[in-house]
Amino acid sequence: MIYENKDQLKSGYAQIIQTDGGDVRILDEAKLRDELIDALIYTVVFSPDPATKDAACWLIRRTAAALGILSASIQPLYEAMGRGEVKGFTVPAINLRAITYDSAQAVFRAAIKGQVGPVIFEIARSEIDYTLQRPLEYTCAVTAAAIKTGYSGPIFLQGDHFQVNAKKFADDPAKEIQAVKNLIWEAIEAGFYNIDLDTSTLVDLTKTTVKEQQETNYLLAAELTTMIRDLEPEGISISVGGEIGEVGGKNSTVEELQAFMEGYLESLTNGDQPPVPISKISVQTGTTHGGVPLADGSVAEVKIDFEVLEKLSELARTRHGLAGAVQHGASTLPDEAFDRFPAVGTAEIHLATGFQNIVYDSPSFPPQLKERIYEYLKKEFKGEWKEKDTEEQFLYKTRKKGCGSFKLEMWNLPAPVIQQLGAELEKQLSFLFGKLKVNSTSEITRKYVQPVDVNLELPSALKG
Repeated sequence: MIYENKDQLKSGYAQIIQTDGGDVRILDEAKLRDELIDALIYTVVFSPDPATKDAACWLIRRTAAALGILSASIQPLYEAMGRGEVKGFTVPAINLRAITYDSAQAVFRAAIKGQVGPVIFEIARSEIDYTLQRPLEYTCAVTAAAIKTGYSGPIFLQGDHFQVNAKKFADDPAKEIQAVKNLIWEAIEAGFYNIDLDTSTLVDLTKTTVKEQQETNYLLAAELTTMIRDLEPEGISISVGGEIGEVGGKNSTVEELQAFMEGYLESLTNGDQPPVPISKISVQTGTTHGGVPLADGSVAEVKIDFEVLEKLSELARTRHGLAGAVQHGASTLPDEAFDRFPAVGTAEIHLATGFQNIVYDSPSFPPQLKERIYEYLKKEFKGEWKEKDTEEQFLYKTRKKGCGSFKLEMWNLPAPVIQQLGAELEKQLSFLFGKLKVNSTSEITRKYVQPVDVNLELPSALKG
């Protein structure tokens, strides 16, 4: 059900929750989870009335707060990892592109079952555009999924690859930087208290010294970090990540990490009270986002340099107090690779395309819908079809762009299909949580992370 106006909305929740100023009181928790939360999130995503959407969003977030579900920064846990007090696991950061509400439920079910503490839900700047999910919508979908599954505790929302586009930066630096700043502001307002900056696109390998190569990268990373500190809500230290090497490019080195951190910390200095620096550093060790598709559409095997990853993680912790290095583009790796990440001290691992592949490649996914999506891609993105690519390669690379254009159809798949997709996602998530050693970490997370309840202004549709 979708509420099309504020009167329908108020009538729909009247006997289930009650608003009281800036808070929500729950009258019927069973009906909230069985009925109302579905209607609220579908209203946020699909209602034609912006005021009703805003009101439904507020209700989701404040209802979650009443249940002990609060958006949080992972910063205190990462600081403990940097001090060596916490170790032995790698935090999964999961990008949800398709059927986000139901996919997030699979994440929470697997997390509850494994007593998993740190799981990050993230979305990249590019994904926001092609999945048609603004940060606030993403926040609501993940938060609603937490309510639906009975989860309680902190949820970690992250802006992934808040990236400076090198071409746009070359054309108009001020305009491109402002676009990233605007997105950061929007994300923090939506409850994203973890932000991964990516100015590594501006590394210039033609420069003579490593520090000169990293200069624009660390200067902008410092500028954006300072901005984030100015915007963060009272009582919250947002976890900020930096990046020294673009994923898919050349492998990162110890010298690059040192040069970046040296220049970054120098640039961050602001009198006696410099802003809190980054908590982790993303590096390149041999992966590519989404993997490299072969002519038949399968994914080529990737060789990760775990020795470099271990050295960079160790240096990041011991010399700079960071949680460690972050591995991107890992979801399409072979299953046997994942237990290596905690073994070498990797702080965080980003997982995206593998979950999208489960949805598209599931035997339960309607073949007629998949065919419609593929025909749309071949027509609308024909210009991206490289001459050397087979049709299978082209579709593998571009089908992520079907997630937004066909969002309504995907969210409204028949219940048995949604259940089957959810079961497949949950199975893979449980496997990954075990490999990454995050099972039985909920108590550790709660020890270090105490979420702050940030006040949200009551929407006009709910006033009176």
